[in-house]
Amino acid sequence: MSNRKKIAVFISGSGSNMQALIDASKSGLLTADIVWVVSNMRKAFGLKRAEKEQIESFVYKKKSYDSPQIAGDDLLQKLQERHIDYIALAGYLQLLPEVIVKEFKGRILNIHPALLPKYGGKGMYGQHVHKAVLESGDSESGATAHLADEIYDNGKILEQFKVPVLESDTPETLAARVLEQEHKLFPRALQELIKGKYEINDG
Repeated sequence: MSNRKKIAVFISGSGSNMQALIDASKSGLLTADIVWVVSNMRKAFGLKRAEKEQIESFVYKKKSYDSPQIAGDDLLQKLQERHIDYIALAGYLQLLPEVIVKEFKGRILNIHPALLPKYGGKGMYGQHVHKAVLESGDSESGATAHLADEIYDNGKILEQFKVPVLESDTPETLAARVLEQEHKLFPRALQELIKGKYEINDG
């Protein structure tokens, strides 16, 4: 057990991608343990999931601190105290503090509900993404697992699963099909990242 990596999962909403990681950890698909859940939303349903799984959680509100720097330093200290090896962003709608990005460079994985670099960036989350895909007339969408940095949806793309866009699709039906792929891709990509299967450099 001692060689299993420790994961902190950051969420803002329902936490279904976090649940996919928890399930993968239990089944052995993911050789790591989810030991801490952080949310910027006090009412995020994902916090209830964490409670049910008996995983420690924390509501992280930058406004509660005297300055962004103090907020970032406190979060980093908490991560270090828990000996976190990797951070998984499972629908977390804020940028991580710079100090965290630097400390965990190459060890922060995000899941995005589109085929980046298309449909990424600030404000591109949830139904906004699927609506934009449908309005564009693209014939496919999908899920992207990528490393996170200081810019929204900007880091190195590690893997993608594609999903066809159907003529009958609504943002909701497309979202459901993409989410299904996210739940498969996220644990797999995190496992590959932990195992050092991706070529990661500073470029």
